[in-house]
Amino acid sequence: MIKVKEAIIVEGKYDKIKLSGFIDGLIITTDGFGVFKDKEKLRLIRRLADERGLLILTDSDGAGFVIRNFLKGTVPQNKLKHAYIPDIFGKERRKDAPSKEGKLGVEGISEEILVQAISRSGACCEQCEGKAVNAGDITKTDFFECGLTGGTDSAEKRDRLKKTLGLPQKLTTNSMIDVLNCIMTRDEFYETMNTLN
Repeated sequence: MIKVKEAIIVEGKYDKIKLSGFIDGLIITTDGFGVFKDKEKLRLIRRLADERGLLILTDSDGAGFVIRNFLKGTVPQNKLKHAYIPDIFGKERRKDAPSKEGKLGVEGISEEILVQAISRSGACCEQCEGKAVNAGDITKTDFFECGLTGGTDSAEKRDRLKKTLGLPQKLTTNSMIDVLNCIMTRDEFYETMNTLN
């Protein structure tokens, strides 16, 4: 596993799944061009850029560069790092046909090439034994203890917390935990929950 400090921005869920196999870090999807209209997600991306910086890793096709350039225009340049994958022609296993340009996207590129691209980007990386939870991290247990999971009104409590913190309402519980660990400490999380309750 490689621990990456910056939040990694990818296009879709299959890219995220691919990276999650060997990256210990926060991975956010743009949902393709969906990020252009999703103001909540853009706010989150800007916030993450301020908190820890961003690493943009999009496909090497035209659409990937449109998304990359859009993000370059919305986040200060000193908060951005770019990882570029080479043009490799082929087809992803899950697809029936190659993409319009015939190039492999992030999900189809080998782990070795992706690691090289991330390393060359200047991102803050370090080798680690596995995805470990630090003692100060917010966990699923904390969510349960605060009533954010496992209760009849847990979804409502999570929605209130997202609204209070200005987070996208569409965040899943796991993504929410990942994001919270980037923007606050465990103590700050409990203070926020005490204020909400």
